Amino acid sequence: MTAVLLLLGLMTAATSQAQATPQRLTGNATICSNSPIPAGWVITSSYSTGSCTGTSYLYTISDASTLTNATVCSYSPIPTNWVITSGYNSGICANTSYVYTITKLTTQANVTVCSYSPVPKGWVITGAYNSGICTGTSYLYTLANTANLTYVTVCSYSPVPTGWVITSAYSTGSCTSAGYVYTLAKLTTQTNATVCSFSPIPAGWVISGSYNTGSCADSGFGYYIRKV
Repeated sequence: MTAVLLLLGLMTAATSQAQATPQRLTGNATICSNSPIPAGWVITSSYSTGSCTGTSYLYTISDASTLTNATVCSYSPIPTNWVITSGYNSGICANTSYVYTITKLTTQANVTVCSYSPVPKGWVITGAYNSGICTGTSYLYTLANTANLTYVTVCSYSPVPTGWVITSAYSTGSCTSAGYVYTLAKLTTQTNATVCSFSPIPAGWVISGSYNTGSCADSGFGYYIRKV
């Protein structure tokens, strides 16, 4: 009797553990369009169906962790560290006429993307120009990875990475739809710096004074900042 009870206990524990840790989907799957999309997955096609209560569409989804490039519906989630490199008309996605070509960022230092592409953390927009390869927009952006940089010139609508400041700004024609570029500097071992008045102030830094300057377009003055 004791042996039987022990065996039943072990079987129950094993069953509970299996239920608590379900197997992760990999590869491809077909789901109803009102179902959540797993993190890191993309929608590669969709079509009408009568098999999903509450919606009339099915999505074909793929696990992007095994891919470096993919073609996705324009309403697909874009995984972290992926960018949109082109867009064009297609009939493979119900409820939209666009699909996107997306690329995973791995060892690249620079990449050209559609202007509606997400800009991954640590990347900046260094240029913009007209192009017809992205349906839905007439602009392309050139992105640069700041991981190995300490200074970079970016378009005024570029994100500014954490720990970086704007040290100057001037007029330019290298960024379509923007009249200015910013010079960014990475704060590393510095304890003092001068920045434009519209620069982000990194955590742990304070403004200790201000001054008039002609090197920060559209502002007219800058800040002295120091590390606390």
